[in-house]
Amino acid sequence: MTLLHAPDPRWHDLAQSEIDSLIQTVNGLLTVHHIGSTSVPGLPAKPILDLLPVFRDAQAQASAQNQFEILGYEWLGEYGLSGRAYARKSNPISGRRLVQAHGYVSGHRDIIRHLAFRDALRNNASLRAAYTSVKAACASRYPEGGASYGTCKSEWINKAETRALARMQETSK
Repeated sequence: MTLLHAPDPRWHDLAQSEIDSLIQTVNGLLTVHHIGSTSVPGLPAKPILDLLPVFRDAQAQASAQNQFEILGYEWLGEYGLSGRAYARKSNPISGRRLVQAHGYVSGHRDIIRHLAFRDALRNNASLRAAYTSVKAACASRYPEGGASYGTCKSEWINKAETRALARMQETSK
């Protein structure tokens, strides 16, 4: 099976449908953003939607587990990242991962980091092309994906995020 898939225009609609379900079901959500590679038109990606639910406050985040589980998510809590509420949804028959939700309380620094990186990729064809090359090289090296694939990309992503955040701060002055 291929780790990276060609860009699929359906990813946007699938994400929007999942966002609508979350907004309707989970109390205390301010918004849900579509992030990750599937949120960037023209970018090859693993066919897993990454969503960023933004909770009104810590109480809303802490009480969301049951509501996510009603929608078929597996709730994993922080799952290694302080302040995050991570949940994932898989196809119940095949077990294939469909959605990953990285939820944060409004104002958490990782929200802006994810959005800055996503928007930089959406708005910069050269950056998108460079990231496509990095992803392809890492997928070739680690065709099974997983943590090794993520680690392979992480240095490039961290540098790109830092530049994207700096540009965002410059333009907001």
